[in-house]
Amino acid sequence: MEIAAKLGQLALGLGAFALVVAAILLLAGRFNGPAADRRLAWLFLAPTVLGLAVAVVYPALRTVYESLFDAHGSQFVGLDNYASVFSSAEQLHVLRNTAIWVLLSPLAATAVGLVYAVLVDRSRFESFAKALVFLPMAISFVGASIIWKFVYEYRPDLPGVSQIGLLNQILVALGGTPQQWLINAPLNTLLLVVVMIWIQAGFAMTVLSAAIKEIPVEIIESAQLDGVTGIGLFRNITLPSIRPTIVVVLTTIAIWTLKVFDIVRTMTGGQFDTSVVANEFYTSSFRSDNQGLGSTLAVLLFVLVLPVILYNIRQLRRWGA
Repeated sequence: MEIAAKLGQLALGLGAFALVVAAILLLAGRFNGPAADRRLAWLFLAPTVLGLAVAVVYPALRTVYESLFDAHGSQFVGLDNYASVFSSAEQLHVLRNTAIWVLLSPLAATAVGLVYAVLVDRSRFESFAKALVFLPMAISFVGASIIWKFVYEYRPDLPGVSQIGLLNQILVALGGTPQQWLINAPLNTLLLVVVMIWIQAGFAMTVLSAAIKEIPVEIIESAQLDGVTGIGLFRNITLPSIRPTIVVVLTTIAIWTLKVFDIVRTMTGGQFDTSVVANEFYTSSFRSDNQGLGSTLAVLLFVLVLPVILYNIRQLRRWGA
């Protein structure tokens, strides 16, 4: 019965979609005159605008509204939830962790991707080398987190107990003592950031490598004729030529980092002082049943992401121009 109900809902949705498309096409055929193109454009935009209003604008406004109420959404508390976020020691710690993520992940991932793109550019094994670095991008954040959780895995340092975590096995092989990497703050936050860098370095490398290949060969050859080689060529020719692309890569990774949830949730669950804004939003809303604080954190996350998105759009437009 449950399967039949789901199939019925699917058929209903497909039928509604077909009716909307048919109605649009029917109306489009009736437009004529000097204003036909404009009316036709608005006709095709109408479903998208309606969908955005229902699925994006209304939920956003509703979230802002609910952030002004208490945990159960029954009593108006004004800006108390916002004051709590910026005065509570626990929430301030969450904001600090988020700042660490945003400062380190984009810079490190972009730097690794840039160095790698420059080193393998036009080499014989370029395609294979790039595929290796880009491979983590094909893995979900949860899958990558599980992989790295095994890398950091800890077993008690007892006779007959073997370490299955790669990092601890290397440490033991070098004569050291295995560590519980994911429970020791603030090192555990930095180790989680490494996972994001590992994933995003492939994206940075791919985009920056394409930008490097767009540099005219004549410019490079002219610089080489003037005696500019090596680091000088990179600093004076390559870096200025791909600066817009670097900005876009940095801001894009920053947006993904601000919204990071999967890595923290999978590897530590936000425990041991590793929580970030996105994870705290989930915990407050669905674990602690504090709708007011959860909505406040969602609004805060939106406010943090929005300027970066607008700046990224501006850079993309300028780059395209």
